[in-house]
Amino acid sequence: MRAVIAEDSVLLRVGLVRVLETAGFEVVAEVGDAEALLTAVEEHRPDLTVCDVRMPPGFTDEGVRAALAIRSRWPDLAVLLLSQYVEERYAADLLSGNTSGVGYLLKQRVADVSEFIEVLHRVAAGGTALDPQVVAQLLTRRHSDPLDRLTAREREVLASMAEGRSNAGIAEQLVVSESAVAKHINSILAKLDLPKADADHRRVLAVLRFLGVG
Repeated sequence: MRAVIAEDSVLLRVGLVRVLETAGFEVVAEVGDAEALLTAVEEHRPDLTVCDVRMPPGFTDEGVRAALAIRSRWPDLAVLLLSQYVEERYAADLLSGNTSGVGYLLKQRVADVSEFIEVLHRVAAGGTALDPQVVAQLLTRRHSDPLDRLTAREREVLASMAEGRSNAGIAEQLVVSESAVAKHINSILAKLDLPKADADHRRVLAVLRFLGVG
């Protein structure tokens, strides 16, 4: 799979290139600002782009705006945003549209190379990956709603779903069986009164309801 990296820190950019190549990606371009990112994506049409939230010239939301423009024009192109701090508005903006192939991580997660590689493959394959701290901060916005019907364990399962974990991953994290996870998920979907749809779509709807962006 082909990837474009956008990161203004040269040291981090070099590190990202090495990690992606280790993960089996071909890095077709590495750039340092949002404008160059858009140009590179237009030229190479990669499968994945990894970009910083804040980039030159303003170091505000250039990376997010570029990512949203990319997703608008090429909705099947996977995007993984990296941020120094939790910025819930940017995460919400990214999740308000098509959530397939979307990730938002804090840069500190890159230090755990094996976990970061897992996230890269998950997002590139069309999955969703959210940093646990992002999930926690978005959760603080919640007010009284159908989520109040969930038990503490069901909220833990739903939080793990928001992080992009599979049933097996949730079971391992919470030290329960996969069948128990499946039962919790079925209960969650029922309690949230989600419309009838395929299982994967209902999972996405549940996560969006949980994060307050759906």
